[in-house]
Amino acid sequence: MEYRKLGDKGPEVSALGLGTMGMSPGLYGEVDDDESIATIQHALDLGVTLIDTANIYGEGHNERLVGRAIAGRRDEVALATKFGIVPGEGGDLAANGRPEYVHEQIDGSLGRLGVDHVDLYYLHRVDSDTPIEETVGAMAELVEAGKVKHIGVSEAGVETIRRAHAVHPIAAIQSEYSLWTRDPEQRIFPTLEELGIGFVPYMPLGAGFLTGKIRSFEDLGPDDFRRSLPRFQPGNIEKNVELADRVKEISNSKGATPAQVALAWVRSKGEMVVPIFGTRRAQNVESNAQAVDLELSEDEVRDLEALADRAVGERDPEFVRGLNQ
Repeated sequence: MEYRKLGDKGPEVSALGLGTMGMSPGLYGEVDDDESIATIQHALDLGVTLIDTANIYGEGHNERLVGRAIAGRRDEVALATKFGIVPGEGGDLAANGRPEYVHEQIDGSLGRLGVDHVDLYYLHRVDSDTPIEETVGAMAELVEAGKVKHIGVSEAGVETIRRAHAVHPIAAIQSEYSLWTRDPEQRIFPTLEELGIGFVPYMPLGAGFLTGKIRSFEDLGPDDFRRSLPRFQPGNIEKNVELADRVKEISNSKGATPAQVALAWVRSKGEMVVPIFGTRRAQNVESNAQAVDLELSEDEVRDLEALADRAVGERDPEFVRGLNQ
């Protein structure tokens, strides 16, 4: 495994991380905790140190699961969790960044994870009703208390990043980024490079779409959350298959998997970039981890990016879209 430092003042982590969101019920169908724990432990065996969870995943189930998986192996893990997304009105989601909530939530996360500190603590979404200076100020107090080593923010805009970083060094910004979601490139990337902040893309495989295994809306189970994502909707998904097919063509020519090609593309965007992929299966962790050894030619990158610009559909459903800056 290759290792990278998250920003100028962040932790050193594996060049690929494991996102555990899909290991909790309510997202991709039935889950098997024993299989998920084995997957996390296999990731550690392979040198994948960055393990990412959040308090909202499975309403605490995910943090407890990760805690069980890393028990006895804490020194092998760069442990990241998040807070700040709460139920809103009418089935929507809302953000809470109030200082008292910050302090309340870290103690719950530490208890569920079974640890005395986390290495990276993210504000999951920015609370528009609470000045970011107040939220980050409270997070900085957690650093002073030894409960948190480094702090980050998820899905923040440029001005919010600058204001947050002025209060306390931000180690990483986490946002969706992949071959079909390239929004951060124009404004976020230059800002992070200027300020010395790392970037942790989630869903680098396009919620699994770029693996080529999903070709129609009917391929998704009845309780699969991707049925709510616009790009998977009938009328959109058929057009987006062109991108997945090209990823597969390139992977075949290189003796690689589509997931490895998609991850290699994300990794190629700079030393500050550390993508976290999600999977519930140990064999997928092993295969995806090999993306650190895959290089794409300039022609392959240009070809992929030309198709990426034609992705059809919004990236988020309406009930989530309002939380993004």
